[in-house]
Amino acid sequence: MKTFTETKKDADKNRKWLVVDATGKSIGRLCSKVASILRGKENPRYTTNIDTGDFVIVLNAEKVKFTGDKLEKKKYYRHTGFIGGVKIATALELMTKNPENLIKQTVKGMLPKNVLGRQQITKLKVYKGSVHPHSSQEPKELTL
Repeated sequence: MKTFTETKKDADKNRKWLVVDATGKSIGRLCSKVASILRGKENPRYTTNIDTGDFVIVLNAEKVKFTGDKLEKKKYYRHTGFIGGVKIATALELMTKNPENLIKQTVKGMLPKNVLGRQQITKLKVYKGSVHPHSSQEPKELTL
């Protein structure tokens, strides 16, 4: 019996669209589950070198919660590329400015740092509020 390996053509046919409501969910647990779905680890046809994951829509990004006092004390670092260009922002600053980017950045950190990871992060759609423009794809509700 031969070992089954998923092909890119078959993986594209079998993709699903899933909707996750982030209201009241802890950011780390939510993002780790979303990253697992984007990679395709939940799929029985998972193959390490092919993007077998599903599309994920995250709604109510501004209602995600941080446990403890992480909202005020957790710091996110980024670099502009220039000398001395380190920029530091707290989670509260990022949540008020753009909560979609905060969730996207967290999920991106949990994906592989290569071409495959960059391909997988494009299947993540994050929105503030409970309305999304992907109703024609008929997404299914996913409870975490």
